[in-house]
Amino acid sequence: MTTIVEKSNRIFAQAVVDYHRTDNVDTPIQNPYAEGTIEHDLYLKNWIDVVQWHLEDIIRDPQIDPVAALALKRRIDKSNQDRTDLVERIDSYFRDMFRDVKPQPDARLNTESPAWAIDRLSILHVKIYHMQEQVDRKDVSEAQHAQCVGKLEVLHEQLKDMTTSISQLLEDYAKGVKVMKVYRQMKMYNDPSLNPVLYGKK
Repeated sequence: MTTIVEKSNRIFAQAVVDYHRTDNVDTPIQNPYAEGTIEHDLYLKNWIDVVQWHLEDIIRDPQIDPVAALALKRRIDKSNQDRTDLVERIDSYFRDMFRDVKPQPDARLNTESPAWAIDRLSILHVKIYHMQEQVDRKDVSEAQHAQCVGKLEVLHEQLKDMTTSISQLLEDYAKGVKVMKVYRQMKMYNDPSLNPVLYGKK
């Protein structure tokens, strides 16, 4: 079970580096993995995360044109929906992985599904890359540099702990110690039949 988590770490780190070869939110993704594979979905997952990280930076520019900001907000909304849809697809992969496991009578539940844990792992890789950028800056005070070094150390510790905990979670599923249940997000604000602002305009 550790293999898929280690693979996720490797692919996430690769995708972050690949994005920063151009460091442009409009750069088309060049996914090196075959469509329909878990590797493809993991790479795409991190690409979405790193692009959205930069979109969130851009929209916080105090000088941004309001019209451009609104268009960017719509793009971020779509990115969030794409992210959710992809996480749920990755959860289907894990559900298939454990579909023949018979849960033990006292099997416990987990607060989040495996793919949502993987989602946090992906975002953590993006954080680490950008905190490393801050550590490498030469135009900051010693105090700010030291603060960033401390934060980076914490992020690396968190990466190690998350890698271990997700691996342990998957092992628990395989043993039937925990039972996997997936609840779809059922986001309402993007659904024209459920968002009052949207269906009220018809």
